[in-house]
Amino acid sequence: MPVVIVTGASSGIGRATAQRLARNGTTVVLAARRADKLQALAEETGGLAVPTDVRDPAAITALVERAREITGRVDGLVNNAGIGGAASVLSDDEVVVGMVEVNLIAPIRLMRAVVPLMREQRAGAIVNIGSVAGEVGISGAYSATKFALRGMTDSVRRELAGTGIGVTLVEPGYIAGPANQNRPGLPGPEIVAAAIESALKRPRRRVIVPGKYRAAVAAANVFPFVADRIYAGKAAGKKELKGRL
Repeated sequence: MPVVIVTGASSGIGRATAQRLARNGTTVVLAARRADKLQALAEETGGLAVPTDVRDPAAITALVERAREITGRVDGLVNNAGIGGAASVLSDDEVVVGMVEVNLIAPIRLMRAVVPLMREQRAGAIVNIGSVAGEVGISGAYSATKFALRGMTDSVRRELAGTGIGVTLVEPGYIAGPANQNRPGLPGPEIVAAAIESALKRPRRRVIVPGKYRAAVAAANVFPFVADRIYAGKAAGKKELKGRL
């Protein structure tokens, strides 16, 4: 029975991922700050709740150790915890630093914690949750963290080539949830959970979900001046934050 760590598991994509993995026989180690929600999810899924603040290096070490104690292995890591929302270059320092700590530094620390174990096993899968905003710069500091995570994921995948460890970046577009209540008709987090499960089983370079965003990403990369015109004056227009720690 594989053991997979899922951060940001108390809601949204993390919760849907934990539920899906558990239904298919995975022991899920649930990490987030909200202990009550984690415990309820652990009871539902049969997983292990480990309340964790991913900004704390000691908490990350403890999380991985708890996961390893289950079977002696850590078969997968889903770096889903994150702080979302638009953060203009004019945002307060506290806002920008918080995003960098959770969206970029925490995934690096978690990878650093699990990679030695996966090397010993000669197997494992890491899935980092990026964003379409990590392909098209429209959300200030948030986009910056997701661009950086994309670069880090590419680098780690190349670094670990041939070790048996797969490294995949899953990049969601707009997904239904509290942060997008003004956008009706969006797909739910289950579509991202399905992509994550697939990437854990069969790692690949990058997955954009829903698929309709692939054309927009390709167009922005090939014709960046078009994206400049479309988003002129609109990017990072709001400062509110939405978190899934």
